[in-house]
Amino acid sequence: MDLVHFLHLLIPSCNSVVILALFFAYLAIAGSILPGKVVPGATLPDGSRLHYRCNGLLSLLLLVGLLGFGAKMDFVSLTAISDRGFELLSTTFLFSVLVTLVLYAAGCKSSNRGSSLKPHVTGNLLHDWWFGIQLNPQFTGIDLKFFFVRAGMMGWLFINLSVLVRSIQDGTLSQSMILFQLFCALYILDYFFHEEYMTSTWDIIAERLGFMLVFGDLVWIPFTFSIQGWWLLSNNVELGTAAVVANCLTFLIGYMVFRGANKQKHVFKKNPKAPIWGRPARVIGGKLLASGFWGIARHCNYLGDLLLALSLSLPCGISSPVPYFYPIYLLILLIWRERRDEARCAEKYKEIWAEYRRLVPWRILPYVY
Repeated sequence: MDLVHFLHLLIPSCNSVVILALFFAYLAIAGSILPGKVVPGATLPDGSRLHYRCNGLLSLLLLVGLLGFGAKMDFVSLTAISDRGFELLSTTFLFSVLVTLVLYAAGCKSSNRGSSLKPHVTGNLLHDWWFGIQLNPQFTGIDLKFFFVRAGMMGWLFINLSVLVRSIQDGTLSQSMILFQLFCALYILDYFFHEEYMTSTWDIIAERLGFMLVFGDLVWIPFTFSIQGWWLLSNNVELGTAAVVANCLTFLIGYMVFRGANKQKHVFKKNPKAPIWGRPARVIGGKLLASGFWGIARHCNYLGDLLLALSLSLPCGISSPVPYFYPIYLLILLIWRERRDEARCAEKYKEIWAEYRRLVPWRILPYVY
């Protein structure tokens, strides 16, 4: 592919704009009207709490059904995304830039003093645009932060499914593609099954909504986490039985650590007296959980996330570093994030954090780091 052809593919088209607009419109409508568990968010500094309707799984399954019916009736093409991958990438990127500029302008004009909408303006335009100036901006009653996370995770799945259909139509479907698609689908479905756990994560609780989060949700997650599928479209990989078994074990261990750690943290925040692994939870200073996975490493959930990321790339073999972009990037990101988390927790909890570090000396991987 020459540079001119590549640049031409990046030019947004009317079709890519329509696909993105219809996707967002569906999510907005489905998220507002479909039934789902309403989960209270974390208590904000002003004492207020947002409430989140966790109907992402139902929204996802309904959309899959609608697209399947539409394809059967020849209303839609299931390869529309894989046929316009670069167009959709650039369209979504431009949307991320525009929407965060609007968020910045609207935030600067806001006179709201509540924790969710109070503007935090430093005077540095680039900094404020990148990190955002409002915690929980809304549009027509929709919490945009929660909305964009949902859109990114669903977008990741639909890109994968479109690539899968393309591989079937091209006659290139392989065992490696099936493994990759299976692991991704299980991971994403599990995310939406436990969507309420997202309400207790740092991004939802503490990060303001700026380009960093919007770009990460709408562009980075769906378009870079699906690189393995695109790579497998043009590269045939034959895996032996041992490789398949090792890949499955990596996914299962990663899932148990990732989901187990996040569930323990979520349950502890809701009920600090809830038992962990059948025993009373050990709590440091009445605030920090030091039982279960959180008694093994201070950021054990990151270990699970890294193993899951690795399991999504292993079906591609080891002939190229390209399919390993996701786990390599995630390793760098989580080490940086862990260092940032450590600094914030040390400042927030002070001597309590020092005691936790003494009891749990390992950061992510016991006896290694």
